[in-house]
Amino acid sequence: MSDLSPADRAKDAAAVAAVALVESGMRLGLGSGSTAAQMVRRLAERVQGGGLQLRCAATSRATAELATQLGLVIEDLDEIGWLDLTLDGADEIDPDLNLIKGGGGALLREKITAAASDRLVVIADPTKVVEQLGAYHLPVEVVPFGLETTRVHIHKLLDQMDLTHRPMLLRNRDGKLFHTDEGNVILDLSLEVICEPERLGAGLTAIPGVVEHGLFLDMCELALIGSPDGSVMELTREVSA
Repeated sequence: MSDLSPADRAKDAAAVAAVALVESGMRLGLGSGSTAAQMVRRLAERVQGGGLQLRCAATSRATAELATQLGLVIEDLDEIGWLDLTLDGADEIDPDLNLIKGGGGALLREKITAAASDRLVVIADPTKVVEQLGAYHLPVEVVPFGLETTRVHIHKLLDQMDLTHRPMLLRNRDGKLFHTDEGNVILDLSLEVICEPERLGAGLTAIPGVVEHGLFLDMCELALIGSPDGSVMELTREVSA
């Protein structure tokens, strides 16, 4: 791993720590994104080493394809029914382990999978840890039908929250309109800071045309933050019984 960049070494350290949480017989959710992809590679190494029997569900087609290529067996979430653990990345992590996710465009499947899990553990490098959410754009997945109307509703919500005139960009990739695995599109909100994430999340959810947003609130109980030197810091959140 000496040829990896410092950022990639940090991701790998977090991935190794995450995979160490996996026990044989688990029903496991596999996240999406570059850090989660490294976790999938490390998981495949453990499985190939023998003695680890798993049932795995993927949060995106890209993750499913990577896992299959590495010899992992992927099942539909509905076939498994419920998951013991989901391992995923994050774009931002605040002190309460609230997250912004969806930079890779899989936020809908990621949230469904996380909500169908006993535990959500996220892995990241130190740059993803912030004092307050919002510097990273907030993805909002919307249906293409009535897109401009949905934009108007979102702008009204932002105005009510004193977030007026914040850029809202329709996501493109490689010069083309980006579509999620479910055929929807993504609006990226550049909010700078999110002072009331619960209020914003509830407001977005109430808008017709919004399928899901990238605020993952009160869902994560452990974040594993890798460093280039191979060390891993654990951030925890108390979970009510």
